[in-house]
Amino acid sequence: MASTITLKNIPDEIYERLKQSAQANHRSINSEIIACLEKTLLSAPVNREERLMRARQLRNSVQSSGNFDLEEITAAIDQGRP
Repeated sequence: MASTITLKNIPDEIYERLKQSAQANHRSINSEIIACLEKTLLSAPVNREERLMRARQLRNSVQSSGNFDLEEITAAIDQGRP
């Protein structure tokens, strides 16, 4: 069952970011609010041990690959930045 909620006194900064996010995701502001709520309230809880295990696996795969070039990664990160 759908319900209606009215939000009041939304700080300007939050409203502007919400508008930008909605535009970037090709959604209405209402749909963006619903997406944010779903992501926050319906997402699975983070399992600390699983996250640590995945981080360690990633670190080990990067170290063992031998292709780790900090300058190349920095350039990729900086690409597209103003």
